[in-house]
Amino acid sequence: MEDALKSALEIVKAQASVRNMTDEEITAMVRRLAAGIRDISLGLEVAEPDQPAALDPKKALKEKTVTCLECGKSFKVITKKHLASHGLTPEEYKLKHGYKKSMPLVCKALQRERRKKMKDMRLWEKKGKKVA
Repeated sequence: MEDALKSALEIVKAQASVRNMTDEEITAMVRRLAAGIRDISLGLEVAEPDQPAALDPKKALKEKTVTCLECGKSFKVITKKHLASHGLTPEEYKLKHGYKKSMPLVCKALQRERRKKMKDMRLWEKKGKKVA
């Protein structure tokens, strides 16, 4: 049993080193992997989850990550390419999960960063007179 936990910790440690993970994600992944490894070592069949646990769309948008409500993976930005892997366009995804059409599928920190850059650029101001 202890070997399953050690193996799970090593796997999660490697995953956390390549992407940002919240404490809840780390804990859940360790538990899931340890249970799966233990079941495999005991010769039990491991059932693959068909769908991730239902996540509240409001809770999917976090400070440093946004969670795909289709597969449960976390990203900084949910791209068109990722949604296409689920057979959805961004518009269909937003409609399906009750998001506003104008809402970006981006984590809160990145949204703030982009908003600040746009304000700093001041694109709405005229750049001076053109020289003929």
